[in-house]
Amino acid sequence: MQHFRHLDAAVHTALFFAAPEPIDPSGDITSVATALGATLYMPATRADLTDTLVKRSSEGVCSLVIDLEDAVADANLEEAIANTVTTLDELRLGGVSGSLVFVRARTPQQIRRISESIGHGAGALAGFVIPKFTAARGAEFLDEIVAASATHGKRLFAMPVLESTEVVFRETRDAELVAIRELLLEHRDRVLAVRIGATDMCGTFGIRRDRDLTIYDVRVVADVISAIVNHLGRNNGTGFVITGPVWEYFADHERMFRPMLRQTPFVEHEAVRFRQQLVSSDLDALLREVALDRANGIQGKTVIHPSHVPAVHALSAVTHEEYHDALDILESDSGGVRASGYGNKMNELGPHRNWAKQTMLRAAAFGVTNEGITFVDLLTALADR
Repeated sequence: MQHFRHLDAAVHTALFFAAPEPIDPSGDITSVATALGATLYMPATRADLTDTLVKRSSEGVCSLVIDLEDAVADANLEEAIANTVTTLDELRLGGVSGSLVFVRARTPQQIRRISESIGHGAGALAGFVIPKFTAARGAEFLDEIVAASATHGKRLFAMPVLESTEVVFRETRDAELVAIRELLLEHRDRVLAVRIGATDMCGTFGIRRDRDLTIYDVRVVADVISAIVNHLGRNNGTGFVITGPVWEYFADHERMFRPMLRQTPFVEHEAVRFRQQLVSSDLDALLREVALDRANGIQGKTVIHPSHVPAVHALSAVTHEEYHDALDILESDSGGVRASGYGNKMNELGPHRNWAKQTMLRAAAFGVTNEGITFVDLLTALADR
């Protein structure tokens, strides 16, 4: 698995001070989780599912999900399961070697059924996404993934999605998250990341956020995200990588509010027209939300349209400034404060150490940009593909 592998060598040289490294899916689980990036979901009922997965992988998507849950009507479920098994068998022959492929299963029994049906197709399967995960229902899902891993002789990952009322409602939230944390810690070697299901959370209150807003503007959901990070995102050995909720818009619309992208970076890079294209596709709000995800301790994002992938990945690359700040912080373990080499901030060697370690993990997965290269340059290069 390697990000930006689809870009030409000359483009790589122009963009990156340190290129993204290949990430071994059988290696350190935190490194693999950090490298997920934009996780693209697609319905299991697609007639061209295999071809689409191969195509998206060739376009640089490193994590893909075949969705058997909300994306599939009940009447089409059997067809979807059969299509999933066929697709995994076909992918075994190649085509997505640079990407991880997951299945979002509705029930533990579906995991067992798919595991028993795919045979050698397990070579293309990275793991399962577990929807509506709770402490009470999650153990059976995890046990089936353990059994499937043993059957196929490989570590299959689990990615629980937190979206149930037990997590959403305030009176049960803390106790539920504590119980979930204890359960997930029992399976620490296979829980790749914790995903946030904000659409279901909004649905609990009859809310659908507007495309002019980020999920952090929906306070009742932002509170849940904060609690999830507090309980499950701790950097003390008990935390997990947490991924951002889905951005569900991708079409033009009439704007109520001003765009969320400043003009200056695009003017400086002679990309004003490109900015207009981003705004007209609602990607300005997505970019804003990805930035807020990172500010709140969240990495990667669920996406449902391939046009969202470049935005997530462009903002995941580590800037030259971030990289050198992280190096400065990590080269000393004696604490204290020193000025950034960029002369614009103070690096506190104690409090910023965990941030620096996470930054280096992200640098390995997404690369370090050359000095003066910004997300605008990355987005432009990705859009030209």
